[in-house]
Amino acid sequence: MKQAIIRSLNVGKPAALSFRGKEVMTGIVKQSVQDRVYLSQLNFEGDGQANLKHHGGVDKAVCVYAHEHYPYWERELNRALSMGAFGENLTTEGLLEDDVCIGDVFQLGEAKVQISQPRQPCFKLSVKYGLPELPLQVQNTGYTGYYFRVLQEGHVGSGDMLTLVQRDTAELTVAYANEIMHHDKSNAEGMRKLLAVDGLSASWRKTFEKRLSGEVTDVKARLSGESVLAEANPRPDADAANADQTEGNKESGEGRRR
Repeated sequence: MKQAIIRSLNVGKPAALSFRGKEVMTGIVKQSVQDRVYLSQLNFEGDGQANLKHHGGVDKAVCVYAHEHYPYWERELNRALSMGAFGENLTTEGLLEDDVCIGDVFQLGEAKVQISQPRQPCFKLSVKYGLPELPLQVQNTGYTGYYFRVLQEGHVGSGDMLTLVQRDTAELTVAYANEIMHHDKSNAEGMRKLLAVDGLSASWRKTFEKRLSGEVTDVKARLSGESVLAEANPRPDADAANADQTEGNKESGEGRRR
């Protein structure tokens, strides 16, 4: 039976952090809680996201990250990491990206949840750790974590088990979805396979549909936070410049660690 234990349940409300001379609101700072917490369709009680366009919502109600990845990042970052270090709600032991599939359904305490997509690391990791390359590093290692949508609400606590109750019939892992999204971007067959999974999130579905139609999808703003800086210092041609951005050579040059 596929299972993981919840090592820590982490929540936090949006707070202001400094980012290249500007204050940025972010919900990435989480605190471990010992009490059982109610999980609604949108989030854990006491949790919140600052940018609801890219974070939160029914497809991304719960962020999950494996504690097994912590030793790697402690070596890379040369620092000790506390629970919730990557802004995740659930720090787990077991069920890594290779072990779970898009559309899988799990029992989580009193709640029932379903994997909707891998987590896409954004510049808020840079804001928290002061390391501009960190979001791309996380993306390229494949140590991304993943998101749950909530099928049944209920209380959840640290020490609860996360137990697979229904495997999606396509059996397309989170690791596979990461590969198609971030590395094998021209793999039309892979995109079509993922689009056929009913549990795939609306945002990933939209991205794959755009790619299949020939439209280039831009990740630079997500990884760098340039859009936030542009809002602070708008230029007349900013919209045109943003529209012309592509994913750039920087992303293709980074190595992956699996």
